[in-house]
Amino acid sequence: MQEQPRTPWREDLPLMDFIENQELNWDYVLVCKSTSLDSTEEQKRGHYFSVLQKKGFRIKKVRDGKVTFYGVRAPKDIFNKYVRLLRNPDKGHTSIEDPVSPTSRIRIVHFILHNTAVGFKGKEEKLQDLINAKVFEAAFPLHTRKDETREGLKKSWARWRDIIYVQPIEEIRAYYGEKVALYFAWLGWYTIMLLYAAVVGLIVFFYGFAHFDNSQISQEICTANNTLMCPLCDQNCPYWPLSDTCTYAKVTHLFDNEGTVFFAMFMAVWATIFLELWKRARANTVSGWNLYNWDEDEEELALELINDPECVIKKHEHSYWRSMAVLLGAAVVIAVLIGIAQALVIYRVVVTVSFMRSSCEFVREHANTAAVMSGAVLHYLTIVIMTKVNRVISTYLCNLEKPRTFTERENSFTIKVFTFQFVTHFSSLFYVAFFLGRINGYPGNYVRIAGQWRLEECHPSGCITDLFIQMCVIMFLKQTLSNFVEYLSPYLSYKCRLVKERKCKVRGEDGSEDSAAECWRANYRLGAVHVFSLFDEFLEMVIQYSFTTIFVAAFPLAPLLAFLNNVLEIRLDAIKMTRLQRRIVPRKANDIGIWLQVLEAVGVLAVITNGLVIAVTSDFIPRLIYLYVYGPCASKNTEGIKYRDYRSSDDYSFSTQFWHIFAARLGFLIVFEHLAVCIKFVAAWFVPDIPQRVQNSNLEMKKDHLLEELSMMPEESDDILKAGSPNSYSDFLMDDRVIERSTEV
Repeated sequence: MQEQPRTPWREDLPLMDFIENQELNWDYVLVCKSTSLDSTEEQKRGHYFSVLQKKGFRIKKVRDGKVTFYGVRAPKDIFNKYVRLLRNPDKGHTSIEDPVSPTSRIRIVHFILHNTAVGFKGKEEKLQDLINAKVFEAAFPLHTRKDETREGLKKSWARWRDIIYVQPIEEIRAYYGEKVALYFAWLGWYTIMLLYAAVVGLIVFFYGFAHFDNSQISQEICTANNTLMCPLCDQNCPYWPLSDTCTYAKVTHLFDNEGTVFFAMFMAVWATIFLELWKRARANTVSGWNLYNWDEDEEELALELINDPECVIKKHEHSYWRSMAVLLGAAVVIAVLIGIAQALVIYRVVVTVSFMRSSCEFVREHANTAAVMSGAVLHYLTIVIMTKVNRVISTYLCNLEKPRTFTERENSFTIKVFTFQFVTHFSSLFYVAFFLGRINGYPGNYVRIAGQWRLEECHPSGCITDLFIQMCVIMFLKQTLSNFVEYLSPYLSYKCRLVKERKCKVRGEDGSEDSAAECWRANYRLGAVHVFSLFDEFLEMVIQYSFTTIFVAAFPLAPLLAFLNNVLEIRLDAIKMTRLQRRIVPRKANDIGIWLQVLEAVGVLAVITNGLVIAVTSDFIPRLIYLYVYGPCASKNTEGIKYRDYRSSDDYSFSTQFWHIFAARLGFLIVFEHLAVCIKFVAAWFVPDIPQRVQNSNLEMKKDHLLEELSMMPEESDDILKAGSPNSYSDFLMDDRVIERSTEV
């Protein structure tokens, strides 16, 4: 009789002695390339699985050609310890067979697998180290084919026909954990609130459209045939009449009109109300999950003790030298990103001159617009490239800080990546909004790059036109191409693997077909996920939120574009997570973490930037001054103000109108921002973060817990207290003297 094969890590037992029945539900699967038994990789795998066996784990090994699968199942006592230490945070899952929820079971196993250290030739390695060393190719929890929750999500969530229906947050939580459920709850709430902002933005846009031909300023520009403007470049650029910008002036009025001020104020209030109402919705949700007072540090400590009762707890560390190195590194990265923005400025300057010299009349006439649009496309490409670079640098800086827990690491990583991404996305926009056309000099004294190219000016119809074009191009490209690639890439990859492996069958070592391992292979061919997969989704939405709020005064249609994108984004993410990707490791959470502080910071910045856009970038203030002070209706002056820089025609010094408009802009900025901030604070005070129902429910739970503890006290203690209690002060003194005499004796 042929001897059964023996494993390299358990020479004393045959392979099938510790392999569970293939119908058993496996918690985790590890995958590697098949190698010889005497290879270094196989020896490391042997040591790793030996340590897991000592902890009571069961292992199932299946070879499939060049790939080997290892199924892992944890013992029951691990979950019993979890229930005992944390008083079973998963209420409703108290049976002996499965005392914790499936999501908590995966999370516990994931923690133990990734924190089990093995020594090999004097070097200690954990699972991630083994993956980096190609000992294992992948490690992931399973989508199970017979899971009713997953099938329900496929039918009610991950389908395009359900695009207008409410998301099944409870089912998402049951399958993907609280952190994923809170993300989709927040995304759904954000999308609903965007609908109100989109409606108001459309009203403002249509208000400008209704006055497309009725604006007094536009009419005067269209009739200014005799007002000549200076050439836009030094060579082959003629003087041009102001009336050439007639169409652009009318188009600018669509998004730069009297309703812009109202909309900017509305969005400041909207951002505050959105966050305050989300805090209430979040409190209601996590209270229903019994996680309102959940302590993440306590759970992580419990998991560390379950994994190794003799473990040495990693303590908090802080080093001023490391902090200084991180600050310097971040400052260098930000300086480089700002330098890239300045490179885009130089690009637009050079391209504008090239377009002005073009033999095509159409290109010459629209040189400025073409340069801005091509610059916006180039800006988008730099965003795509620098996104990958920013992640690598953020990871390195985060490792320098040596965070203690996963949450600390995630928060540190979030702050760095968001800061770098924010500078990447918005540095060019800040330049266009607040510096373009204000540092280029004046006729006879132009500021030049390398002494040759004149620094670019604003669009002839106004600086806000350039800002509008930049935002429109970047948002459109980011929300179309990014979503297209984000969904199409895993879809095509999955289909290619499916076609390639359609005729293959996974078989056990005895040659029989293995249905359990078929499930493993089906999961293996899905797209890989990583620990920050959900982080990427949050980052994308928060950057979009920044676009929607920070420069919304220049682009009232931004909330509408964001709303339409998010309606699709929810279903794209649902289909991707449920059908195209491996199962993400479920994590507990009772809020969206540090992202809430990021959103609040963006809201404050939005008030400042929108005030500056209206006061500095927009022509709203100059139009008001012109209308009521210098215009034909006010002073019967048919000439009015035609030179945008408000300089004297004699020596190009600042005119009286410049200082008048400057004072009006400064006054408006002060009033707008103080009023907006006051409204934000009042709205935040008026809408409590936590509903009274949740607060009262929490009090009732605390009371019930204390009464339960009180009822468990021994009854004889009450009798002793009653018997020994003095009835008067003299009795108390008598008892004291008796005690003293007893002590003397």
